[in-house]
Amino acid sequence: MVVRNPAVAGYFYEGRAQALLKRLEWAFTHPLGPGAKPVTASVRTRVSVGFIVPHAGYMYSGPVAAHAYFKMALEGVPQTVVILGPNHTGFGEAVSVWDEGVWSTPLGNVSVDEELASEIIKNSSFARPDKTAHYEEHSIEVQLPFLQYIFKDFKIVPIALMYQVPEIAKDLSTSILKSVQKLSRDVVLIASSDMSHYERHEVAVAKDNLALSRILMLDPEGLYDAVISNDISMCGVGPVMTLLYYAKQLNASKAEVLKYATSGDVTGDKSQVVGYASVRIHF
Repeated sequence: MVVRNPAVAGYFYEGRAQALLKRLEWAFTHPLGPGAKPVTASVRTRVSVGFIVPHAGYMYSGPVAAHAYFKMALEGVPQTVVILGPNHTGFGEAVSVWDEGVWSTPLGNVSVDEELASEIIKNSSFARPDKTAHYEEHSIEVQLPFLQYIFKDFKIVPIALMYQVPEIAKDLSTSILKSVQKLSRDVVLIASSDMSHYERHEVAVAKDNLALSRILMLDPEGLYDAVISNDISMCGVGPVMTLLYYAKQLNASKAEVLKYATSGDVTGDKSQVVGYASVRIHF
């Protein structure tokens, strides 16, 4: 069996199970978090199309990320979570799909939905089976312990995007939708992204609000233009555009910011911050 071992355990999050569980509980109960531990519904309610979730170290972005997973838990367990992350490493394909085996964390293994991964690759002009993009990439990995905390029996399709442009995002969203519909999968999409990087707090907030305003309008092209024209260092614009295109094809019409904060809100140092947002896209 192919196993993708954790690359950032002990760095972005705790490397031992008990300490990691305590950190996750800390994130949910933190003043910047939802304020309570999540309760996973026993009956599945399919309302949310997907979520935008940050991917920094849990000490910094964990409480903001917890808002997305708190909401996700309330809708019950989907069959598969398609996790879209930016490719920070520069290795691999334009769109790299990990299409087999399991991903490991200190909380155990999560199986890849191999059938769905194969269909996504087949239906896309850009997606390829590729592991090199994933070995050292953190943007997808850091979502797994949160998912394992709220869900017990689910699968994943990890997809890393190197080229983050509308053409590729639209192609990938169409491929995911065709594949999900063909296989009758109950899925939730996660678009993994941080917002502005290493700006003064007030500058980051202003820039991120420009991006979030486009996200709330479910406007992928407008988001891309805002990021380019305003020099917004949002690292996961490709995954977010993919989610927005996917939502529009499903006629989803609503988006809400569950929580926005910067690393400065956590540390108190607002001279150079990174912005984090949890956003829900739903019907």
